[in-house]
Amino acid sequence: MNRPSRPVRVLVPVLAAGTLLTAAACGNDQGGSSGTASVSPAAERTSPTPAATATPALTGSGARAALITPADLGKNWTQVNNASTWRHKLMVGKVDVAAFLDAKTNSADCQKLLDSLYSDTLLGRAPGASALTGFTQGDARLLYQVGDYGQASLEKSLGWIAALPDKCGQFTATGSDGGKRTVQVVKSSLPAAGDQRQGLTVTMRGTAGGEPVTVTVDLAAVRVGASGITVTNGGPAGADHGSTGTAVQQGAQRLKDVLAGKTPAGTPSP
Repeated sequence: MNRPSRPVRVLVPVLAAGTLLTAAACGNDQGGSSGTASVSPAAERTSPTPAATATPALTGSGARAALITPADLGKNWTQVNNASTWRHKLMVGKVDVAAFLDAKTNSADCQKLLDSLYSDTLLGRAPGASALTGFTQGDARLLYQVGDYGQASLEKSLGWIAALPDKCGQFTATGSDGGKRTVQVVKSSLPAAGDQRQGLTVTMRGTAGGEPVTVTVDLAAVRVGASGITVTNGGPAGADHGSTGTAVQQGAQRLKDVLAGKTPAGTPSP
């Protein structure tokens, strides 16, 4: 299945070695044991401030400064430099529309959820500056993104996310290998951070190499002015909700500081 090129990629938990993980070559991989952040091509130009908000627009350097660090997460999370290549075949699937007996239109939202998980566009595509980084802890992977989406776009996306547990509480999808996937979507709580926030926990069950596999991830989205944060965290061992909450709380404060012209605490020197 051909897919359009994407500036960033969604979290991919490591499962059986080489079975479900498909990583494209990362031409921008900078290496280094301390981990690196990927920044969008538009990162170095300042986006126009949307008329709906007086919050300053995010710049490329600001997006990088707003990224959380291993110190923010704690719990032995290790920063990596290949997060933009993370993928998971289990996330690819075509929703079984026939199963939506009472609300077939809801199947479109469920398909959009699956597509956004794989394409890493839960909040859409940031037209302004954006940056991402990733962390691992055992089989779990945490992908953290920040970007300038525009306030109106963010509010629309957060409203869509809020409705997903009702529209897509449980559904089935068929993977590219013909295997069936069972997907459950439930609301998850997040700490009070930013101007708006929505959280989900998505559990997907399928097979890999003939063996049953379950992947559970937390999805969190936060708005701070016209800028947004997304966190995708989890793996085959489940999702650490505490780490998701910490990423949201620490990240929202960092982004707030950046937009106020301050240097977030713990920011490495250039």
